[in-house]
Amino acid sequence: MPQKILVTGGAGYIGSHCVVELIEAGYHPVVIDNFSNAVRDGDVPESLRRIEKFLNTQIEFHELDLLDKPGLEKIFIKHSFYAVMHFAGLKAVGESVEQPLRYYRVNLTGTIDLLEVMQSHGVRNLVFSSSATVYGDPQKLPIDEQHPVGGCTNPYGKTKYFIEEMIRDQCTAEKDWNAVLLRYFNPIGAHISGQIGEDPQGIPNNLLPYVAQVAIGRRKHLNVFGNDYSTPDGTGVRDYIHVVDLAKGHIAAVRKLKDNCGCKVYNLGTGTGYSVLQMVNAMEKASGRKIAYQIAPRRSGDVASCYADPTLAEKELGWKAEYGLERMCEDLWRWQSQNPTGFSKGTQP
Repeated sequence: MPQKILVTGGAGYIGSHCVVELIEAGYHPVVIDNFSNAVRDGDVPESLRRIEKFLNTQIEFHELDLLDKPGLEKIFIKHSFYAVMHFAGLKAVGESVEQPLRYYRVNLTGTIDLLEVMQSHGVRNLVFSSSATVYGDPQKLPIDEQHPVGGCTNPYGKTKYFIEEMIRDQCTAEKDWNAVLLRYFNPIGAHISGQIGEDPQGIPNNLLPYVAQVAIGRRKHLNVFGNDYSTPDGTGVRDYIHVVDLAKGHIAAVRKLKDNCGCKVYNLGTGTGYSVLQMVNAMEKASGRKIAYQIAPRRSGDVASCYADPTLAEKELGWKAEYGLERMCEDLWRWQSQNPTGFSKGTQP
């Protein structure tokens, strides 16, 4: 029997791409999601419905919020899980600054519920979706896993850091727990089918979906926040990673759990930084369209440069990002041009 993996937040952008990779690697994902970042098609998320179609499979899905602990208990009673992949959470940096209590309640309480239910049902293996935001302002580049953490510049980053600490403490307290904490840099791109991708609800918070929406005509122009950073062209530099590479990193992490690895931390990035304007140029090339932008003031909390040292993941997980910038932008453009309004039918502003 294939090993069952509970995927929290499995209908979202990264979660759905990981569901694809889990199925293709021979695992049996069971997905829970509360639709906070997913488009509904009847009782199921549109993203999962599409995966079922292009992989010719069936995916078990439960609509559930992690704050509904009795509902979570029911799923753990029904299934015997080998491991949990935990993606569920609120994730907009700006919104977290405006609504810190909501972020702490959803992200921290939701995770505590999950860990307690795992504990009471004897599920001891966890892969956690963390973020490079835990590093705060980079003290050195590239950033390796030994870089200090906790100096986060926003409540969203703090929730990721606090959850890492909770998981670490739990692994110390109960030696049979294994957890792999994956610190993502900037996931972009989409599955090669063009059937699933990033579909921000409302105005995109991330650069690339915004750029793609300008290219498709949904937005007039891009605001480039700051062009006076100490970077080659003055715009912010980030480490962008193809979401499929990222998803494959999660499969490598699940495989690592069987070594009784305790608590491990890995960066998932490419090790290469690209500036905002380099990304705009790459998307112009992929789409064959001009992308209008204007320079705007810096955003508070933004750092000039941030890119990973991903060598530990290669050494210990046998994982390395394969796809370059051109492929990331091609795949993003295929998704956006085939789905101008994302997963929703019809037109959106």
